[in-house]
Amino acid sequence: MKKAGFLFIVTCTIIFFKFGMSLQHQRQVNQQTEVENILKASVDYCHKLENAALYFVCMEEITEKINFSKDIAWDSHTIPREVWIRRKRTVAKRKNTYLYDFQFIRKNNRVRETRTLLEENGKKKREKNAKLKTMSFLFKNALLGPVGILASHWQSFYDYRISGEDEVNGLPVVILEVTPKAGHKIDFLFGKVWLNNSNFDILKIEWSQWRIGNFHIFENRGLKYKSEPRISLISEFNIEKNGIRFPSKFFIEEAYIDKKGKKFVRSETTVIYRDFKFFTVEVEIK
Repeated sequence: MKKAGFLFIVTCTIIFFKFGMSLQHQRQVNQQTEVENILKASVDYCHKLENAALYFVCMEEITEKINFSKDIAWDSHTIPREVWIRRKRTVAKRKNTYLYDFQFIRKNNRVRETRTLLEENGKKKREKNAKLKTMSFLFKNALLGPVGILASHWQSFYDYRISGEDEVNGLPVVILEVTPKAGHKIDFLFGKVWLNNSNFDILKIEWSQWRIGNFHIFENRGLKYKSEPRISLISEFNIEKNGIRFPSKFFIEEAYIDKKGKKFVRSETTVIYRDFKFFTVEVEIK
């Protein structure tokens, strides 16, 4: 009886183990199928985006906050410490605001972005063909971001997997994690993509810091602070017109983590795109 009972337990254990393995395998198959469906839909979207004739204007509202406190050195030979502390408190933190009239034109695979500066730190301006005056980061082509990681000609360079679920503006989304394949050197950004569960519309992208241009600047600054740089870049696409998702917000945080895990935020740049006026949003058939 004891031997029969032992055999029964062993048999049940094997059955449950095989059942568990079968469920795990089925989940992997289902997830792979979902990834393939997402990538197929993304190829179609990126093809549409790459071949679209676009002409729109909008307001580009930028708020930039910078904390220079770790960059201000105390010269004990010329400045008394209490004077230095008072001066540091008043000059260390800076906030800049800019309002641009932003124009985007894409035709025959050529992109042209132009800006007219309307307001700077609360003062009215009228500066045509203005350059971005942000001190920490420069940015461009936010609209075309999805192409670099989801277009068909780039998919062979990346691995894709579903890393979770979330909500964006009340919509259920699936999170797709995108990483370069082993052995591939990628000069473009990669990261995580939030897609609408129902139609796989791209609602949000969080970019990896490792492909930021001039990242060595932040690495050198981190050495000076004795901390590791942590740069967050998030694009949101909440504006839709004729099947194309347009950027609504772009956020960049420049932070540093010391050995104790304490976080120091040196700069934050928030870009809001609003008051869109569309003149052309058409897909060119090729």
